[in-house]
Formats: sequence, structure tokens, C-alpha cells
Amino acid sequence: MNMVLGVSEGFKKRLNIIGVGYRAQVQDKDLVLQLGFSHPVVFPIPEGIKINVEKNTRITVEGIDKELVGEVSAKIRAIKPPEPYKGKGIRYEGEYVKRKAGKAALTGGKGA
Repeated sequence: MNMVLGVSEGFKKRLNIIGVGYRAQVQDKDLVLQLGFSHPVVFPIPEGIKINVEKNTRITVEGIDKELVGEVSAKIRAIKPPEPYKGKGIRYEGEYVKRKAGKAALTGGKGA
């Protein structure tokens, strides 16, 4: 059934990049991510997958193979998964990240 849906409609996953200065762009057959590391991360786009980037922070992974779309999305997310303190990183659209209290909130602020 998924094969029929894939050929007729295609599968799609959306990822959001959250963080100041974090952005993505497609160059040739590579997805170039700038995620706060000292270097840009280059992710080669596999055959059968189409990646679009909207507004530098929204990645759409499309293809006819449901498993491959999910796998590529998971690999992109694994480069910088969302962290629980500030929520920065790459997350799926609609994904909720449980936030944690930071050090300042536990000690009562500076000089406590």
C-alpha cells in the first residue's frame, strides 16, 4: 500500500532548525548546514530524495520511498538533535521538546 501511495502522492517530512545563526541551504547535490559548529556540515542527498529549504530554517525531505524519507530525515536530525535547555537544534515539525530548568533557575540567580 505504501508503494502505491509513494508513487501517486509521495512522502514528505518537514524539519525545523531552531537556533540563532543556524541555517541550511542546498548546493548542487548536497545539503549544507551551519549549526554552530566551527565548520559547515555537508550532507550528501541520496538518489530518490528531493530536499527543499524554505526561509533557511525549514527543510522538506520528499521521495517515493517511505523508509528512505524517514531514514534521511532521522540522519539530518541526528546531526544536531534538539537540546532540552534552550531548545536549539533540528527537530521534526510538530515535535515537542521537554524543557529543563537551567543552573541559574536552580541556584536562585547570580551570587546565590
